[in-house]
Amino acid sequence: MRIEYLTKNYTATEKLKDIIEKKVNRLDKFFEDDTAVKVMLKQSNDVCTLELTIFVGSGVLRSEVSGDNMYNNIDLALPKLEKQIIKHHKKLADKSKKFRAPELTDAAFTAPEPERDFKVVRSKAYKLTPMTVDDAIEELELIGHSFYVFENMDSGRVCVLYRRNDGDYGLIDAQTSAER
Repeated sequence: MRIEYLTKNYTATEKLKDIIEKKVNRLDKFFEDDTAVKVMLKQSNDVCTLELTIFVGSGVLRSEVSGDNMYNNIDLALPKLEKQIIKHHKKLADKSKKFRAPELTDAAFTAPEPERDFKVVRSKAYKLTPMTVDDAIEELELIGHSFYVFENMDSGRVCVLYRRNDGDYGLIDAQTSAER
């Protein structure tokens, strides 16, 4: 496994890097040798945060843990990743099940209360991967977020898959003004 370290307001010691590499390399049995693992170490006030991100094909497995020191964080983050790996393997085995996307209604969207001024505090850019809705559901489950943006393989359009409050999924299919 290729391990890349990123730090923010934190200086990683060689001892910590050795421990992280030793423990992360236990996951070698699940992945190929060229699998990339990104380790983000950051500190804000007295809270240390460790993020482990593993890039698997077009998918991502991610674990984030915050605590008082990085040595404890690595012991908490790895079991989370192992659960995601097992879940990912089970989903691949059960891939024969089909997903029926629910229809979107206006009730699925709620307007935020204008109590304070919100601002963009983080921005990400990534390459969209063409995939089916079933694959997007798997990716959404693996990363543990509430939404997932992807290129729909069937239509070629950008879609947003999101988890509804009732536990089902919603699908937003973006159309350009020329397609309307």
